[in-house]
Amino acid sequence: MSSNSIKGPVAFHKDVLQIDCEDTTDKLCSFIISQMNNLRRKGAVIGISGGIDSAVCAALCIKALGKDRVLGLILPERESNPISSQYAKSLAQENDIRTLTIDITPSVECFGAYEKRNEAIKELFPEYNDQYKSKITLPAELLTRDSYNFFRLTIEDNEGNEKSKRLSNEYFQRIIAATNIKQRTRMIYLYYFAEVNDYFVCGTTNRNETIQGFFVKYGDGGVDIEPIASLYKTQIYQLANYLQISKEIITRAPSPDTYSFAVSDEEFYFRIPYDKLDLLLYAWERNIPSTQVCEVMNLTESQVRRAFRDFNSKYKATDHLRRLPITADL
Repeated sequence: MSSNSIKGPVAFHKDVLQIDCEDTTDKLCSFIISQMNNLRRKGAVIGISGGIDSAVCAALCIKALGKDRVLGLILPERESNPISSQYAKSLAQENDIRTLTIDITPSVECFGAYEKRNEAIKELFPEYNDQYKSKITLPAELLTRDSYNFFRLTIEDNEGNEKSKRLSNEYFQRIIAATNIKQRTRMIYLYYFAEVNDYFVCGTTNRNETIQGFFVKYGDGGVDIEPIASLYKTQIYQLANYLQISKEIITRAPSPDTYSFAVSDEEFYFRIPYDKLDLLLYAWERNIPSTQVCEVMNLTESQVRRAFRDFNSKYKATDHLRRLPITADL
């Protein structure tokens, strides 16, 4: 496994991902303060999405720097779930931080992102129009049955009727390229306000997303610091409870929130529920023997092999996302 940089014997049990939330919070706050000083900035700009990852990162920045040094940006577009902005605004109000809400739809439209995406969808479903919803998913629950990472496009009309087709790589790339404009547009706004205020941009990518490449390069991956990139999703939930994030945000299903048709992170990319995904990813990163994983998690060898194969495939396919620009060595 190419991502393994951890040497020596590693313990593996059901509670291996339990953390000391107070100690972890203190360390992450120290990290945020030290990076602000290293970057010679005066505070933090953070995109608040209404999800748990951005809520935890915002809370950490506030705790580390004080509310007067944190600016929250709420950046919806026409296909965002309205509840996202509502939760984001509630979080900002509860913590009394400065926020700006900017509808990025005109910027996304200016690039022609919706139009370019819709052109690709219409070639597959000629009846598709602005009244339809669409989403991309992978085959469900990887641990239940063996299947490869073939993406499917699903559309829904205004009467709730659905149609679905497997996506070729050509159509997948066209739709994703247009959709990723949304994250890259948000990055532009984050850096504009960071530079205006002499702040740094705080990222919100967790370990699952970092290792498996579930982020957009120079989009949500275009930031100055990543406080939670070493924490698995279940550890984010532990911190969220400790930091007293609202139950509405904690119990909300994680979602990329970039498609008009609601889709969860599990449906779109991970294929495994987080309570199992985190332990399996932890084991894969550390080369824990599959027999030990089976015993601890009550899974079969074939289930563990399928998960590890999926992790390895995504890690290799997204390696370029984690790399800095390649420079010529003259």
